[in-house]
Amino acid sequence: MGTGVFSELYTHVGQWGTHVDPPAHFIKGLRTVDQIDPKEMVLPLVVIDVHDEAAKNPDYTLSPERVKKWEKDHGPIPAGAFVAMRTDWSKRWPDAAKMENKDANGIAHYPGWRLRRQATRRRIRIRDSLPVRTIIHSKHTFSEAGAIAIVTFPKPKGGSGFPARAFAIVP
Repeated sequence: MGTGVFSELYTHVGQWGTHVDPPAHFIKGLRTVDQIDPKEMVLPLVVIDVHDEAAKNPDYTLSPERVKKWEKDHGPIPAGAFVAMRTDWSKRWPDAAKMENKDANGIAHYPGWRLRRQATRRRIRIRDSLPVRTIIHSKHTFSEAGAIAIVTFPKPKGGSGFPARAFAIVP
């Protein structure tokens, strides 16, 4: 039996791995991670499965037309939903070269999003590209049918982002 407690010091880069980017990460003066209410960390979850499309085209982008097809099959995406795109790109991990998928000219090829107006209009949260994140964050939201996504993260005062843990509860 020992005395005292086990304690460690951790140092993290704010935007690394799965992480939360508050609006202030892209737009000065908007909310930082400590200003995100814990109620905003529990969201309806929608997963749009495009792994077949991404396997055929590593530059595949999720279009508004593809989202409309998903909604025709599954119903409307709820406002405030956490929308995740299943590409199966994660199966390339931990091979960094496979993740980057660079061509002979050093240009990376990987799936992405094309939902700027839809994301802003519907106030959905998505795992996405820089331009889409900027638009979403300007509306004071942050950035995986029928399930609930829980996105947790520490809230350091004035934080520009932080590694997050995201998981789902499936009924």
